[in-house]
Formats: sequence, C-alpha cells, structure tokens
Amino acid sequence: MVLEARGMTVVYGGTAVMDRVSLTLPDGPFGLGLIGESGSGKTTVARCLLGLVAPTSGTVRFRVVDLGGTRWPRPYRRAVQIVVQDTEGALDPRMRVGRAIGEVLRAHRLVPRGTEPERVAELLADVGLAAEAAARFPHQLSGGRRQRVAIARALAVRPRFLVLDEPTSALDTTVRVRILDLLRRLRTEHRLSCLLISHDLAVVEQLCPRVLVPHHGRVVEEGDLADMLHRPRRPATRTLRDAVPRLTSVPPP
Repeated sequence: MVLEARGMTVVYGGTAVMDRVSLTLPDGPFGLGLIGESGSGKTTVARCLLGLVAPTSGTVRFRVVDLGGTRWPRPYRRAVQIVVQDTEGALDPRMRVGRAIGEVLRAHRLVPRGTEPERVAELLADVGLAAEAAARFPHQLSGGRRQRVAIARALAVRPRFLVLDEPTSALDTTVRVRILDLLRRLRTEHRLSCLLISHDLAVVEQLCPRVLVPHHGRVVEEGDLADMLHRPRRPATRTLRDAVPRLTSVPPP
C-alpha cells in the first residue's frame, strides 16, 4: 500500500467541505478515479493528499507512516506529484523547458553536477519529446507538448504516485487520446499509482478500474468502474454516466 486516508474532513467557516473521506492507493501500476461534478469536493481531496490543505480531522498514512502535522516530510513530497489541467499556469513562461525540469533535479539533488542536461533529455524522451524541446519556452509548444513537459517534470523526482487533475480536459480529442496512452504506458513502466480527478467517465475508464464518487463533500459511491457504469446506485453517479457521449446508429434515408 502506498497511501491510505481515513476519515479526512476539512471544515471552512464551520462548514464541512469534505466530510469523512477515506481511500486507499495500493502499489502501482494502479489507477483510482475520483469523479464528480464541480463543487463535489474532489479537488479538496487532492489538495489534502498533496499537503496543500491540512485536514481538520482524519489521518493520512504513507507506507503505514502517519504523516500528521501540517509540514509533511520531504520523502513524501517527492513521492507524490501532480499533473494539472492548466499547463500555461503550471509552467513559468520565462523559463525554458530544460531549466524548468532541471530546477526539480537540483532542488532534490537527484543528479551529479554536470549531468543535468542528459537527465533532462532522458525525461523528455520518456514522454515522447525530442531533446531540442529543452531549449523552448512553454508558449512555443502546443498544448499537448506542454502537457508532456509537465508529466516529465513530475517524473523527475521518481514519484510513487501521481495526482492527475483533469489532465486532458483542455486538449482536443486527438491529443487527449495520445496523452491518455502516454499516461497508461508510464503508469506501467514506472509502476505508478494514479489518482485521476475528472468529471468525464470516458477519460476515467481509460486509466482507472476503481472509482470514488464524491457529492457535496462526501463519498456517496465506491467500487469497480465496470459495475458502476452498468448499475449505478446513486443519482449523482447516474448523472455522470448519462453525460458520456454515445454513438447511435443512424437509419438510412
């Protein structure tokens, strides 16, 4: 088991925006989907797991060690990384790609002095980019290539699990398929556990055999995705399932 959260609750102004949420992420490769409409609480769950928000109550354990407190240890901060939807906001527009990835390597002292460019090139190759991308600024890359850079930067610290926060929702359909294929390959090769946050069941289906459905801050349904698609028990889950586009045959004229 990589991560276990039990009874996580976050209270803002006397209101519980996340109420007694529990989840488990086993060793990878594995994918857990956190699906829900806007305001359901899924982003608050991610922020708690990333250490950006301290739970008001509940526990978070990383490899059976209770993290506790508000300043989580450096090994944990290396073990968990996030890939976000807005790559324009996540990548410094004044920093070339190679420097952005190299900054992570330097901060965590992951490579010997002088070998940083080689490691940056390896990371870019791992996500399907040529080494020349290191010399580019983010605005010189397409949305799909920027997302690949963000993934490469997340992989630089050799994480144990990734939080994927709507990683494909800003991309067009063709690029979305390629990024999902890339994430699926990397999850297997690097033995990653992934928490995929999305409102799109069609995306979640590509990476996650198991899902949680939060609604107004509480988990209202949990189980295997295949079963949930065929037999959703709660209205919130049925709404998400029914929003997935379906192809229907068109009768001949």
